[in-house]
Amino acid sequence: MFKRQQATVLRSRIDEPRRFIQVIAGARQVGKSTMVKQVTSELAIPFLLTTAEEAPDKNPSWISYVWQQARQAMRLNNYPEYLLVIDEIHKLDNWSEVVKAEWDADTMRNVNMKVILLGSSRLLLKDGLTESLAGRYELIEMEHWSFNEMREAFGMSVEQYIYYGGYPGAFSLIGDDKRWRKYMKDAIIEPAITKDVLTTKRVLKPALLRQLFLLGCSYSGELLSFNKILGQLQDAGNTSTLANYLQLLDESKLLCGLQQYAADDARKYKSVPKYQVYNSGLLSANNSLSFRDVYLSPEDWGKWVESAVGAYLINHADRLEYKVYFCRHDNDEVDFILQQSRKLVAIEVKSGRRKNNEGMSEFRKQFHPDVELVVGGEAITIEQFLSLDLERLFEA
Repeated sequence: MFKRQQATVLRSRIDEPRRFIQVIAGARQVGKSTMVKQVTSELAIPFLLTTAEEAPDKNPSWISYVWQQARQAMRLNNYPEYLLVIDEIHKLDNWSEVVKAEWDADTMRNVNMKVILLGSSRLLLKDGLTESLAGRYELIEMEHWSFNEMREAFGMSVEQYIYYGGYPGAFSLIGDDKRWRKYMKDAIIEPAITKDVLTTKRVLKPALLRQLFLLGCSYSGELLSFNKILGQLQDAGNTSTLANYLQLLDESKLLCGLQQYAADDARKYKSVPKYQVYNSGLLSANNSLSFRDVYLSPEDWGKWVESAVGAYLINHADRLEYKVYFCRHDNDEVDFILQQSRKLVAIEVKSGRRKNNEGMSEFRKQFHPDVELVVGGEAITIEQFLSLDLERLFEA
């Protein structure tokens, strides 16, 4: 079975002396649970793997119950070490306080209980880890599947990846676009909104959040102000509410709004956002155009290509510690600007969407980037870029 690189990282940390709680975070259907099961199946040490979905009424005392069961198994069998794995931990109210108490109790009594927690994206990170567990955990973040991974695991072509994106569970349905689209909506999108966002955060207007997600996906790769969005949405709201909801979708690794690059931060954050899906499959699932329709239309295909490139960039931004922006002046645009410390990388996607674009030359005159790259040109193809180790962009 194909193993993602995070499996190697997790296995090495389990083999180390007890030091930190290991937290596996990532969007829905990226393989968090599968990866942990792969690792635990190869372990020599005993373990208990359970899910917080079994807890009655979101009661966090359930954590103490399963933790005590693990301690009892460890004591009765004289195990020198034990591994407790809790999936969907973010579903429980006040979970981090209970985890902190149990972890600290084991630390104080020299109980060699190692712990792995799994949850959905940064909703887990922000609402629990930074509040109660600071200094007690390490994060292993699982991004959406890259083109390299989908090609190695399933033999996916770059054209298929650009349209269908990196969702392993949906791969077997490629070729039947209607069935694939229904699966995406029922098994991935709706649970991500309902179970991961709405049950974790206080959302006063869930219908508005859903509409924003659908509209943002359809506008992936394009600029659209919150004021214009309000004119297209049925539910009443304001720009501040929309900005907050877009932040929630960003934390859930579904949809984000890129900001215009500028020399000062104030100008960056005041710009009209450019919408970007975290997985190009989200663009396709929320669009009625089939793979054939999109592929045969240069304008549409260019939109999907740019979204696939953007998704690749934002998925690795946290791990490689860079920020992603865009730059537009009148009709000239640089599709993506990457900033890592003092390094600046300008990327133009040559996809047939724009003609006579002078964005790169204008950006060069004003900001002097360290690296300029045209993706889809003669130097580097779309397939080569989606296979690239992005860390190399900052080595120049």
